[in-house]
Amino acid sequence: MKPKTPFLVMIAFAFGAFITTPAIAEPFQQCGKASWYNLTSMTASGERANPEAMTAAHRTLPFGTKVKVVNLSNGRSVTVRINDRGPFAKGRVIDVTQAAAEELGFKRKGITRVRVVTLGSHSAELPSNKCQ
Repeated sequence: MKPKTPFLVMIAFAFGAFITTPAIAEPFQQCGKASWYNLTSMTASGERANPEAMTAAHRTLPFGTKVKVVNLSNGRSVTVRINDRGPFAKGRVIDVTQAAAEELGFKRKGITRVRVVTLGSHSAELPSNKCQ
C-alpha cells in the first residue's frame, strides 16, 4: 500500500497558503512633530543605528514598514524604513536619522511639523490634505 503523505502535504500547503497570507494593511497617516537623532547604538529592531541611513523610530508601526515623511513647512519628503521605537518626547510622532533630517530640510532647526504616510497599495486612498 502506498503512503498518502504527498497528497496530505499538498492539502496542508494549499490550506496553509490561505491561512498564512498576510492581510492587506490598512492605510495609515499621522501628523505631528518630527525630530532627528544621531545614534550609533543598537535599535529596538536589533540592527545597529546608522545616522546616514534613511531610517526612523515610530512608537507603533511594525519594523520594516516604509513611510513617506513630508515636511509640512517646505513640502520636502523622504522615504524611511521604521527600525526603532520612539520618539519618547511628548507631542512627537517620529524620529528620523540625521540624513533624513537633512533631506527634509530641518536638521538645523531640530524639529518640524510632518505628515507620515505608510507606503503601499492603499496609500493613494488617503486624503493628501488631512493635515497642513
